[in-house]
Amino acid sequence: MSKTAVITGGTRGIGLETVRLFAENGYHVVFYGSRKETVDKALAQLDGLEVEGKWTDLTDEEAIRRDFRQIAETRGSLDVLINNAGISDRQPFLDYDLERFDRIMRLNVTAPYVCSQAAAVIMKDQGHGVILNTSSMVGTYGQPAGVAYPVSKWAVNGMTKSLARELGPFNIRVNAVAPGVTATDMVRALPEEMVERISQGIPLRRVGEPSDIAHAFLFLASDEAGYITGAILPVDGATQV
Repeated sequence: MSKTAVITGGTRGIGLETVRLFAENGYHVVFYGSRKETVDKALAQLDGLEVEGKWTDLTDEEAIRRDFRQIAETRGSLDVLINNAGISDRQPFLDYDLERFDRIMRLNVTAPYVCSQAAAVIMKDQGHGVILNTSSMVGTYGQPAGVAYPVSKWAVNGMTKSLARELGPFNIRVNAVAPGVTATDMVRALPEEMVERISQGIPLRRVGEPSDIAHAFLFLASDEAGYITGAILPVDGATQV
């Protein structure tokens, strides 16, 4: 039976491309989206691949544990978890309110915690597993607005490094990928001259593609990365900040 990967935030952008790449490389992929409509739309784009979609609340501990147990029992294992779901933000700090801050932290930090714990229980029992997180270059450099987003990615980095140390004895590797500016829907909607200006600040003279990030995840999930854990892998073209 093929390996099983669970990918959150898998309905568009980096997540959708990661679902596609893993499925094309022999994984059975269970991906999560925020709503049934977005999951159905993604499934239509992934027609013919070995994938299934869910829209469970990623912060609902009991529901996620139940989902993951069912996946592992049906498939025989849960080999890879990719915590990709998240919200970015650009709100100025002086206009921030606690509700906005909590909403971003809940999806960007609480959800990876809930999903990682549910997966780790299964991975410990089966004797192996890989947990991968989506970080960001702003988790190193910060950003000039939208403070909750870089705060959340700093937290993801800390979670990654700490869980790598704690779960390593159970043969569970934990790493993160930190994308730079990537051509997701938001970036593609920018004026061409703005994208060109952004690209000039990147030594490779282009923004990243979702496939660049997806291939980094595929490598870190593979046996070729078997001695890599606790790493925050930058995939940003050496972006100048």
